Amino acid sequence: MDLSYAGKSGANRLHRSRPTVAVWDPFIRVFHWLLVATVTVALLIGLLLPRSWVDAHVVAGTSAAVLVAARFVWGFLGPSSARFSSFVRGPRSVLHHVVELGSGAGGRHLGHNPLGAVMIVALLAVVLAIAASGTVALGGVLKSGPLAFATSFAVGTVARQLHALLAYGLLALIALHAAGAIFESRRTGENLVRSMVDGRKEIRSGDAVPFPRTARPITAAAIVAALLTSSTLVLVALANRPALGIPTRPLDAVYAEECGACHVPYHPSLAPAATWQVLMAGLGSHFGEDASLDPGTAQVILAYLTASSADSFDTQAANVFRRRNPDNPLSVTATPFWRQRHQRIPDRVFASSAVAARGNCDACHTDAATGLFRPSAIAIPKDAKL
Repeated sequence: MDLSYAGKSGANRLHRSRPTVAVWDPFIRVFHWLLVATVTVALLIGLLLPRSWVDAHVVAGTSAAVLVAARFVWGFLGPSSARFSSFVRGPRSVLHHVVELGSGAGGRHLGHNPLGAVMIVALLAVVLAIAASGTVALGGVLKSGPLAFATSFAVGTVARQLHALLAYGLLALIALHAAGAIFESRRTGENLVRSMVDGRKEIRSGDAVPFPRTARPITAAAIVAALLTSSTLVLVALANRPALGIPTRPLDAVYAEECGACHVPYHPSLAPAATWQVLMAGLGSHFGEDASLDPGTAQVILAYLTASSADSFDTQAANVFRRRNPDNPLSVTATPFWRQRHQRIPDRVFASSAVAARGNCDACHTDAATGLFRPSAIAIPKDAKL
């Protein structure tokens, strides 16, 4: 990309022919490029890769949030150009700067200009909002993370939608930020990208120079370390609490023995109580076979299935599998959700000896017995991929 700048004489180019001064300190530069990296990874995973990459997405998003938190601390204790007080201005100053730019009379700022400051604050705020909404979504939908103990699936679903909207909003802000850097580089005749690499800018007369401030790195590091330590301890403690809407019932031994003798004993939360009642009432013709049980055993299994059905769970699987296919209400693999999620999987995978059937959930979902079916627990057998 050509960032050359042609002034009135057409002779000015984006190079340094004047003395320079250090503007961006090492922390700001490292923060900037690490944030670019973590946000890029999080966006690529979230928008392009399969759901099984969710753990890597969480790591990238969490890293971005930690970087932003450290940046906020440095914004109060860093050197002049890093401090919010040196570049964050009110609406009037921002509007005045925009008017100046429109008239071609805008001055040059050694640090962030007022319009750039708005973008910086917006980017930091949106990254934190994405991290917050992602944490709520993780807790409500996947029943994982520090908020799983207090977040319902319904709340998590709304948070997931907001998370996606904010991600697209962040993409728009990034595009505007890049466009602004190109525009300002052309306008001032200085490569701003290079400045964020080496931290230096040319010294020019008439520059708006931040008020000199002394950095306090030791204090900042101590605060960041304290925040990270305390927040990690709190988050881990919260994450270890039982998730909301997941009764702690073990798989019933009678159900596992009787039903597991012929097929995978599905977790009871994969169907509502009404479906289990119909299924148990028709064991004499159970998907074309006679699976009749003695009344006592059948009653024990029915009591377990109805008590542990989708009606008493708040997992993603329980919520989506409550919606049955009216033409085949007893089959899990006939439900709209199952079909939608598995439509891109080739028939040969299900026909392979490692999977053997479409309803063999345990073959690919390592946590199928828990009823959670987390994306990160998907592991298609190697033999099935051939």
